[in-house]
Amino acid sequence: MYPTATAPVVLTERLPDPAVRILDPSFEKYRLLLASVERLSQGYSWAEGPVYFADARCLLWSDIPNNRIMRWDEETGATTVFRKPSNYANGNTRDRQGRLVTAEHGRRVTRTEYDGTITVLADKIDGKRLSSPNDVVVKSDDSIWFTDMTAGIDGNWNGETGEQELPQRVYRIDGKTGKVTVVSDGLIQRPNGLAFSPDEKILYVIESQPKVRTIYAFDVNGEKLANGRKFIVCGPDETPDGFRVDISGNLWCGWGIGTAELDGVRVFNPAGKPIGHISLPERCANVCFGGPKRNRLFMTASHSIYALYVNTQGATVAG
Repeated sequence: MYPTATAPVVLTERLPDPAVRILDPSFEKYRLLLASVERLSQGYSWAEGPVYFADARCLLWSDIPNNRIMRWDEETGATTVFRKPSNYANGNTRDRQGRLVTAEHGRRVTRTEYDGTITVLADKIDGKRLSSPNDVVVKSDDSIWFTDMTAGIDGNWNGETGEQELPQRVYRIDGKTGKVTVVSDGLIQRPNGLAFSPDEKILYVIESQPKVRTIYAFDVNGEKLANGRKFIVCGPDETPDGFRVDISGNLWCGWGIGTAELDGVRVFNPAGKPIGHISLPERCANVCFGGPKRNRLFMTASHSIYALYVNTQGATVAG
């Protein structure tokens, strides 16, 4: 059961919030001195894939093991179930028409239409099933880019055990024809989160294979990716997951799983230098920007949802 309305829980009354750590002086301008990390909702097995709907003033996210998408209302603070079952939904975003696009561990990518019906955008390539689409973003030309890995078929916790039929890859769905093509194959072993730079000239993709965790950068060459290169090489206890980019080109990355000191959100500038960190009591899986001015960072962190107002904005409404 969820309450009809709840007030956010402020984790600390100290200002400025010590959870917002400055790793480089350049991060100072993005911190709001009177803004604190707030816990909005809790009680999830593994929270992922946040996406904000400005027209409805609400946040949606996935609770993967419980096979549902949740909804938090910004006006009332109420948390409700948006969809159950969700086909083990993971990453979520909006297309340029405002519709929900979801990467589902149930081996497909879908779009939720205005009337609530679900359209399957991708589930097979050359007759072979996808493994478990993980994260998804939409480009300004209406193309949909997503990662496919095996997390949802490796066991029965955040999906259902199944046979891997395709390599783990990054794919593109053409916005006009619906054709699905491979855009990255081989370089990244286990692709996870992905996001475009503000000018859409670079696509960042996270390599989540243990011991080689890295954030890669690719040049976007029309419908293809080129010049894949290591952008951020992670330490042995650093685990990037989902992330989003702000209007200045900074990467706000879900982080942690190694030590409590690393749990939260790590912020990198466009050169790949760590400049800030938002400490959370839990490992953070993913983030998105939202609020009426796109200046509120929403964070899905293990069993809870957190938020922090920041002095920047998300690069785009979709994603």
